[in-house]
Amino acid sequence: MMTLKVKKAIKILGAGLVLVLAGAVGWTTYQFHTFTPTVITQTLVPENRAYFQETYMDCRKSFLDAAFKLKSLYTGVEISDLAVERPIDPDSHVDYCYIPAQASFERLFILISGVHGVEGYAGSAIQQMFLREIVKEVRPENTGFLIIHGVNPFGFKNNRRVTENNVDLNRNCSTEAGLYLSENQGYNDLNSFLNPKHKVSLTSFGNFFFQLAVGEKSLRHSMDALKQAVLQGQYRYEKGIFYGGAEREPSVNLVTPLIQQVAENYKMVFSVDLHTGYGENGALHLFSNPLADLEKKAQIETIFSGLRIYWDRNHDAYQATGEFAAYLEQILPEKHCLTMTFEFGTLDTHTFMGAVKALHLMMMENQGFHYGYKTRQDELRVKSGFLESWYPLSEAWRSKVMEDSRQVLSQALTEYAKTGGSKINAEDRPH
Repeated sequence: MMTLKVKKAIKILGAGLVLVLAGAVGWTTYQFHTFTPTVITQTLVPENRAYFQETYMDCRKSFLDAAFKLKSLYTGVEISDLAVERPIDPDSHVDYCYIPAQASFERLFILISGVHGVEGYAGSAIQQMFLREIVKEVRPENTGFLIIHGVNPFGFKNNRRVTENNVDLNRNCSTEAGLYLSENQGYNDLNSFLNPKHKVSLTSFGNFFFQLAVGEKSLRHSMDALKQAVLQGQYRYEKGIFYGGAEREPSVNLVTPLIQQVAENYKMVFSVDLHTGYGENGALHLFSNPLADLEKKAQIETIFSGLRIYWDRNHDAYQATGEFAAYLEQILPEKHCLTMTFEFGTLDTHTFMGAVKALHLMMMENQGFHYGYKTRQDELRVKSGFLESWYPLSEAWRSKVMEDSRQVLSQALTEYAKTGGSKINAEDRPH
């Protein structure tokens, strides 16, 4: 039999464990609800404000204004739009500006925004700056420029990442039908957690203590495995987050022949796909798919000399299926293609709490869209938080995005102009 001293010691130990557990819960809950990303200290450049707008229509107008100013400077500038046929929104367009190489058709540069609709605000600002500043600086003598604005107009208009079919375009792009039949078993195991089927209430136990559920799952599966399962892309749950669709979306099918037609004239193609969200607040992260082609890898390293390139997302972030950047290489198999994805961080998602916050906002926004909100206040808080996680109000963030884009794109295009490729069409054909 236990002595009174032993029983007392066990009680004290048990009480201590309860206090430690309660303290941990209280501390992580406080951190979760008071979380703010790293403060940006870079000097604010007021002139950069002019490139940012607060609605899709204003972004579109400013993009077209910048594009039309180039018609008097260069020969053959083509500005048009691709109408996306959608019953719920007949006025849905993907705009583009094509500036042909003025002397010889050697290289094509493609700059893409709004694959994730709500991320199009920053993408549009960068494209406007590109048209007003960098095109004139680099000069399209032997390089053509194709600037595609707002690939996902529905998401852009409605502050969603996805299309009206709830499809994430950056999980939707492939020439192989097998993609849409693929299984993500890790996601299947988490589906009920990721996609609740009831109205959003910020005061519910699951939402208030959300970090505890993620912590438990990350301990059980590891944080890397959890991140990969969630972010990879899934093709089973139509109302779920990161849904890749059952087939290619209409806007992808529209831009495909445009890219193929323009690229036909050139020997090399280099594309940059603009995104926001992942990584350290305000920092530019460069993502490229792992390359077995050592020539291409060396060229990309030269183009972005001095900058860190994330070659393998399995080591640094995650590996997604159906990405737009990889799709460009699929639809241009005869071209020497170089691709890069720009990610401008917002919520410090490289940290545990930043990743938890970003996932929570995405889940609630998707849940609210499909099942509604318990109160109007819940709706306003979720939607404003979701928008902030992709398009921060911070002028410091916006200014840094422009400064980094200006510097990196100028460097990249200067180096690209010196680059040659092994996959080359026999002739230069004017468009």
